[in-house]
This record gives sequence, structure tokens and C-alpha cells, in this order.
Amino acid sequence: MSEMRSQILVIDDEENLRHMLSAMLARQGYQVDCAENGTEALQRLKEKVFDFILCDIRMPEMDGKEFLARALEEHVPSPVIMMSAYGSVDTAVECMKMGAYDFISKPFKKDEIVMVLKKAEERERLKSENSRLRTVVSDKDGFCGIISRNAAMLEIFAQIRKVADHKTTVLILGESGTGKELVARAIHDSGVRGGNAFVAVNCGAIPENLLESELFGHVRGAFTDASSDKAGFFEQADGGTLFLDEIGEMPLSLQVKLLRVLQEEEIRKVGAAVPQQVNVRVISATSRDLEDDVRKGKFREDLFFRLNVFAISLPPLRERVEDIPQLVGHFAVKYARAADAPAIKIAPDAMRLLLGYGWPGNIRELENIIERGSILGDGLTINSDSLPLMLRSSATTLSGGEGAENLSIKKAEDAIERELIRKALIKTGGNRTQAARILEISHRSLLYKLKEFGIE
Repeated sequence: MSEMRSQILVIDDEENLRHMLSAMLARQGYQVDCAENGTEALQRLKEKVFDFILCDIRMPEMDGKEFLARALEEHVPSPVIMMSAYGSVDTAVECMKMGAYDFISKPFKKDEIVMVLKKAEERERLKSENSRLRTVVSDKDGFCGIISRNAAMLEIFAQIRKVADHKTTVLILGESGTGKELVARAIHDSGVRGGNAFVAVNCGAIPENLLESELFGHVRGAFTDASSDKAGFFEQADGGTLFLDEIGEMPLSLQVKLLRVLQEEEIRKVGAAVPQQVNVRVISATSRDLEDDVRKGKFREDLFFRLNVFAISLPPLRERVEDIPQLVGHFAVKYARAADAPAIKIAPDAMRLLLGYGWPGNIRELENIIERGSILGDGLTINSDSLPLMLRSSATTLSGGEGAENLSIKKAEDAIERELIRKALIKTGGNRTQAARILEISHRSLLYKLKEFGIE
């Protein structure tokens, strides 16, 4: 067996058979859960992702054929292997026509069921490998959906390939909008876990009092609203990857629990008496300076070292100017397809503005501007008039006396950003949320810029 143990769901109304299969498969290195009918199994599938399902055909409440139909209808990704007693082989064949992977006739020998599972594992592995190869081959100007020809990004692609198959924790650093989740998905998709779950969590978007339950799950009765057991994000990602975005926003009280999970590879649900093992690869990301947060006591030093085993630092878009034409073309095609319209073109004057802008919001800001231009343009071309005033203002400032005498792009960009932020704050009466909306950057980016420029 590989280090990732396949998760099996056994569905059978006979308790003795469930017990026998659980014990036998556990000895072979599988992790096994059981359900006594199709209704209970569908509930389990809402709480957890399984690699394979062994399902009896004849059961009360919901038989195997009805369960298979419901599972296919709900797009359950797990291959289903039917178990048929004498006299129900015809039904098993019908199930295979519906979409079941295989069937085994009862009574069966241990070697038979293990062989069928091994074949299913090999098939899923090959499917995953083929999917990854197709993704890599189709990326002529990038890697796993990340578009770039930039030298620093090409080095990052090489780093992704090196770390993808390992369980090593990865910390992705970069400004907001640089594509940290895309990199996390590339690590997952191009590695051995690519066929399993990828669960993304924004640690800053979940209220502190709910975050522990969302991460680790809870048992029924753990608190007032806990009417049933719930699988947390770690359990949902078992066998795959958990991406913890904005890890710097995680409260200190939970940081120590996360550290324990990373060290022990087990979770304890809220209200549970005993922990349970999980096999999860953790990738985290932040736009914060975590080392500074450690010095200030806002982030645990031991957790930082545990997360920062393999760091990937993404360059901002202003350092990837050569990628802007490709990215613009990509987003133009994307929004044209969404509108069922021909791909919109970018006029030379508009492209000059896009290439000369400082992109404080990075690729996310560029995408938003192309989407906006696709709506405001004439349907055929995005010209300079279709772009936000901020871009046009930056060009005007650069062509003026002050900008002409100072050829430092960085200083000119800073001057433009400082002036635009000042005007936005004046216009909104100092309301930072509204100012961020006018500037078309995130509230977090605005706070960072205010601190950087010393604007009160």
C-alpha cells in the first residue's frame, strides 16, 4: 500500500457481513466505514469523501440499484462496486450499465474482493495521471492553468514539480491577487494526490467562534445547534489537500490546535472523546509578513516553522509585465465565452495603459478591469475610454512635468497611488471601505497602502 490509505464505504444490511468486510479490509490497509442501507450511505457521503463504495444490491429502505441511481444523480465521484447474491446477477449487470464500476458475486473469497479493489485503484490512478498529463501538455504558456513566461514564475513551476508528490507543508507568500490559490491547486493537481479532494478555506472569512468546528468538525450534541455529526474541512480533505488561505488571520487559540494536527496527523472533533487519524497535505498562504507577526506575538513561532518547510514567493504583477498581454487575452476570451460572444480585442492605446499601470491589486485587479471593459466597450474592442479613470490618471501623471523628470517607475507608481488614495479618501469623507471600492482594490490592500505611505 502507498502512504495514502484508500477510504472504503461498505453498504450492507447484514451486520455480520459488514463486520467481516471491515476486519478483512482493515488488515489489507484500507480505512473502512459502514452503512446498513442506501439512505444512511447517502448521508455519510454528504459528510465524507470515499475512494470506493462496496454496495449490496438487496437491502431494505433503499436497495443497491436505487442507491446507485441517487449517487450518480448527486455526482458522487467514488466508483461503486456492487455485491450480488445468487439470483441477482442480472440486476448487477444492469447496475454496471447504469455506471457501477464492477460487481462481485456472494459468497466471495478475500482474494477476489481485494483484486477488484486493486484493479479499481489502478484505474483511478491512471485516470488521474492522464488528466494531469493533459493539463500539463495543454499549458503551452504556463503550468496547470497558470499563465506565465516570466523567469521567476518558470522557477516557481519547477519548484511545484519538485514538491508536488511529497506530503511536505508548503507556505505560499504573495500580495493579494497574485494567484496563491492557483499555485496551491497546481501543487495538488500535479502530484499523487491529484485525484483526491482539494478543499480551500479562507481563514479570515469564517467567524472565530465557528472556525474550530468548520476545520475539525463536531459530534452531535457538542453545542446547541449540533443536531448531527459534521465532518470538518480536515476530514473532507482526507487523502487529499487542505488549502488554508490567509493563514495569518487564524486566531492564536486555534493555531496551537492546528500545530497538533500537523504533528500528530489526527483531529479531535468538537465534543468528541477520542481523536481520529487523517491523511491530509496542508498548503497555506498569506499576504501578511508572518515573521513580523511572530515577532509581535500575533503568530506562533512553532507553527510558522512547521508551515514554512517549503516556501514559494509569488512576484507581483508589476514584476511580470511581459505576462500582461497573455493574461489580457485569456480574460478577454473567458468573458466572451461567458457572454456567448466573439472574443473582444484590446486597442493599442488601452494595452499601453495596461502595460504602464502599477497593478496594486495584481492579477485579480487585471481580470476585473478586463471584465468591466468587456461590458463597457463597443462589443468588439476595449479602448482606453473603456478603462477605469485610475489607469488613465496614472498615464496623465506620468506624462506631466513631475513624472517626466523622475524616470523611476517605482517612485512614479508610488506617487500616483498616494495621490489617488488621498483623493478617494477625500471623496468618501475618510470612509476606507468606500474608498477601497472606488479604487477597485481590497480593503486589506488599502490598509497596507495607508501604512506604507504614512497616510492618516
